[in-house]
Amino acid sequence: MQKKRVLVIDDERIVLDSITKILKNENFEVDVTLSGRQGMEWAIAKSYDIVLTDLRMPDIGGMRVLRDVKRAKPAMPVVMITGFGSVKSAVQAMKLGAAEYLEKPFAPDDLIRVIQKALHIAATTAPEDQSLVHKEEILKVLERAATDYVLVYNLLHYGVEALDEFNLTAAEKLAILSGDIQWIESNVGKLSANQRKWLEGRLGAEIW
Repeated sequence: MQKKRVLVIDDERIVLDSITKILKNENFEVDVTLSGRQGMEWAIAKSYDIVLTDLRMPDIGGMRVLRDVKRAKPAMPVVMITGFGSVKSAVQAMKLGAAEYLEKPFAPDDLIRVIQKALHIAATTAPEDQSLVHKEEILKVLERAATDYVLVYNLLHYGVEALDEFNLTAAEKLAILSGDIQWIESNVGKLSANQRKWLEGRLGAEIW
């Protein structure tokens, strides 16, 4: 049976070493990197069965990794690695396309269980559409975010739940929440200053 290939992205060497040891003992092939940016590039350019990425990293955060990897490879399962205090964000990531999350510190059995579950989901579930299909709905969100302070508050504090009232795919929600101006404009055309306002504010957000 061919070994499953795993990519692990985390800015803590001890986490990478621990995961590598556990997975190699379970007959996985493992690549690791301390850089979110390099990990994202590897995940897109190389062949892996699953990607594990830390949620918070100094260069590119896990949500950005999730967004760009899923856009390039919709069927690729992505697992979010999270520390204490950011589990809520990891749960949000699952609503935005992540297959599972792994909370640090973790036991070997936890790691294997999460990976097996994510691989099973990928093998039995059709990948979500990563194209932009709700142009008018996205523009509606952006117009409201420019003037509706209740919506802005909810977006900042509740993230993806604040978008539940809109008819949007997970990919579209993630593009809005991560301030992906380039992708949105490439699909809907040039945005007005008002429409760009919320998105520009998201570009420097720590979690992304």
